Amino acid sequence: MSKVINTVIAGTGSYIPKNIISGNEFLNSTFFENGTQLEKENSEIIHKFSEITEIVERRYACPEQLSNHIGAKAAEKAIENAGIDKETLDYIIFCHNFGDIPLNSNRSDILPSLASKVKQQLGIDNPDCVAYDLIFGCPGWVQGAIQADYYIKSGDAKRVMVIGAETLSRIIDPHDRDSMIFSDGAGAVIFEAEESAEKKGILAHKTETHAVNYGNLLTMGRSSHPDENNGNLYLKMNGRKLYEFAVVQVPQVIKKAIDKAGLSVEDINIVFVHQANGKMDTAIMKRLFKLYGKDTVPENLVPMTISWLGNSSVATVPTLLDLVLKEQVEGYKVKAGDVAVFASVGAGMHINAFIHRF
Repeated sequence: MSKVINTVIAGTGSYIPKNIISGNEFLNSTFFENGTQLEKENSEIIHKFSEITEIVERRYACPEQLSNHIGAKAAEKAIENAGIDKETLDYIIFCHNFGDIPLNSNRSDILPSLASKVKQQLGIDNPDCVAYDLIFGCPGWVQGAIQADYYIKSGDAKRVMVIGAETLSRIIDPHDRDSMIFSDGAGAVIFEAEESAEKKGILAHKTETHAVNYGNLLTMGRSSHPDENNGNLYLKMNGRKLYEFAVVQVPQVIKKAIDKAGLSVEDINIVFVHQANGKMDTAIMKRLFKLYGKDTVPENLVPMTISWLGNSSVATVPTLLDLVLKEQVEGYKVKAGDVAVFASVGAGMHINAFIHRF
């Protein structure tokens, strides 16, 4: 039997900031909507927010840390976990959206690329290790993994590290209650070529961009506080419309990826989905199974970290993967032969998914 080149996961690492930010941190905030201060007590706003999103805590980076620093920490752990020589990496793809933002500055630095900064910190001398950044909204890390698959399947690369890191706490509007969703963190995964007679690793993938009608659901905008005129721009989202979009569109993209792999939803053992909103992810999974004529979602299919880590954008999926593979998410573990779905949705609006057999 002839052998095929597979793109498999060789190692993972993550960095979870130590600063735990509970809902109580927002009790003294002043929230506005459409230029008017919200009349409800902050305790009620925070409680309702947690009820809708399932987020109780989130993590913020230390004052001196930038996105490239926490990305490098996750990368170091992934290299150690994979047990490889760092000089054998062919690509470093750093997925983010806002670059390095110093505390209290609201100004982004992406020169040189964060991937180049990480390569420098890791001390990788090999000039054939190409380091570049990928800006793709929250689905950035998943898209980076898809690019890694292309490089490896083409024969251009044997090892690709894909990092997802973000410090969203530096770019959120303190007067916007939606800002309580966002968090900081980093995850890194090393993909490598493996020849075998059976198909494993990344089996199939699908990506879509819905820009014409939905490109404005996540944008940068001025503060919700009507009197702020310092020129700063903050991360803004149309939460209700985004929820509706994701619940309808994401299951269809996941199904296309599963179908492309020649599998059915019943073949899926675990789902690593972007940790944006707990209830939204539950609704996405219910809709996915409905597309296959199933009324219920199996228990222990979708590990979740949203309640204690919040939404760290590109970092949620690789961090979740790292924690599950190291059996740090109660009730979840992965064994050889298991089939996983990786999926995300975010600014663009982009949706993507890939299917991976361990």
